Amino acid sequence: MRVMGIDPGLRNMGWGIIDVNGTRITHVANGVCHSVGSELAQRLCQLHAQLTAVLAQYAPDTAAVEHTFVNKDAAGTLKLGQARGIALLVPAQAGLDVGEYAPNAVKKTVVGVGHAAKQQIDHMVRLQLPGVTIAGPDAADALAVAICHAHHAQSAGKLQAALAKAAS
Repeated sequence: MRVMGIDPGLRNMGWGIIDVNGTRITHVANGVCHSVGSELAQRLCQLHAQLTAVLAQYAPDTAAVEHTFVNKDAAGTLKLGQARGIALLVPAQAGLDVGEYAPNAVKKTVVGVGHAAKQQIDHMVRLQLPGVTIAGPDAADALAVAICHAHHAQSAGKLQAALAKAAS
């Protein structure tokens, strides 16, 4: 299974792709989509085009997006929410199921604690994907989202298999 993780951002939208084979995960690619300019619509369009190209190049089977962190700046939160809409839209347009995870759930899955620092996330991603070169903190977060989704998908699969076995 190929998993795409997306860390939404209006200026920098991180993405990461991993392959999952049983309990083994391997790094495929990671990067950051950048938007420039002052017009929101143009920036969203740039993010859409770049993320669509990444999705076309790597053909993931499923995707996951981190929930928006709500802060005190309502206008900033709204803009981030619009960028998150692009992060949800692109994989959905490709027909993929899209998981959504709270930042604390991602951190707890990857690091073991829900309030981990960015450096801890980066470190744990590097441990789980030996030899990986990470394009930056946004890409590290996106790889963490992909790892989180892979773990949850495996758990759901094991639960479904156990329920099917119990029913027969």
